[in-house]
Amino acid sequence: MKAVVFLGEGKIDIRDYPDPVPGPDEVVLRMKASGMCGSDLHHLHEPRRSEDRIVIEGHEPCGVVEAVGTAVHPSQARIGDRVMVHHYDGCRNCEHCRSGWTQLCEGGLVVYGGHNGNGAHAEFMKVPAHSLIKLHDDMSFKSGAAVACGSGTAYAALKRIDLAGDETVAVFGQGPVGLSVTMFAKAMGARVIALDVGKERLQMARSFGADEVINPLEVDPVAAIRDLTRGGSGADKSVECSSNLDARRQAIQCTRVWGTACMIGVTGDVHFHSNDIILKNRSVVGSLTFSKNLQAACADFVMERGIDVDRLFTHEFRLEQAEEAYRLFDQKKIGKGVFLFD
Repeated sequence: MKAVVFLGEGKIDIRDYPDPVPGPDEVVLRMKASGMCGSDLHHLHEPRRSEDRIVIEGHEPCGVVEAVGTAVHPSQARIGDRVMVHHYDGCRNCEHCRSGWTQLCEGGLVVYGGHNGNGAHAEFMKVPAHSLIKLHDDMSFKSGAAVACGSGTAYAALKRIDLAGDETVAVFGQGPVGLSVTMFAKAMGARVIALDVGKERLQMARSFGADEVINPLEVDPVAAIRDLTRGGSGADKSVECSSNLDARRQAIQCTRVWGTACMIGVTGDVHFHSNDIILKNRSVVGSLTFSKNLQAACADFVMERGIDVDRLFTHEFRLEQAEEAYRLFDQKKIGKGVFLFD
């Protein structure tokens, strides 16, 4: 099979691998869609990788079960099932693994696609059967790929802050994850203030339901958010999706007394004055992707509310176009891309 690997220092290769064969508790998927994620770019630009650290990329997998291991129960997977993947494995024994938060496992974490496990930028992908989540019959493979990471991360963050329909939420960064936050928050009934430094992204945020948009390069975003809230109190909640140091500080400062700021990005620092937290009784929380149950709940939410997650994808590619796709993605010349397979 053909598969995409990153060599480090911005280098990409398409290699031939043997078709995978499932172990007793594993399945092999024939890939149908594999999304591109902003975190891929961190892997792409890592220092040069040694051969033993090179893995197949892609951690937004969606496909069809092609082969099933001998110990896999039919309730877990059957050949022909349409599925997403919760792209983690662990010890399977600790409280985190047993609760579906496999990514928090400290006893042997595997992250499929870009870390230490082979991912979905390939014709086939082998994963443990416990990581599968059934895809709704009426849900596209592209939507399933989005929910398998970026959109699922957005949904989990909104659950983390317990967003209510009568609240105002400020969403910093309108890349694919931020746009998902905007779209889902609006579907939950909240008032959404979207922030980004790109005019095209702000236009997209408007089309995805944002009530107000702010460009932090043009105005003081904290003051602007306060001007848009009753009595200048600030947003009830905020979600920071850009990993930008200034945006993270602003996401905290823009919230009201007793407000909550959620940090999604996994790189960089978070700097704030202690008085920004203590004197306002604010909470700052982190949110790392989602549990298996939340991934399934996000898919249910998308279907029940009729949310067009496919709109997040601006470009479609074939596997052999990987070098071009990531060059455009890295240069921010496209939005969210996806690899599609026959």
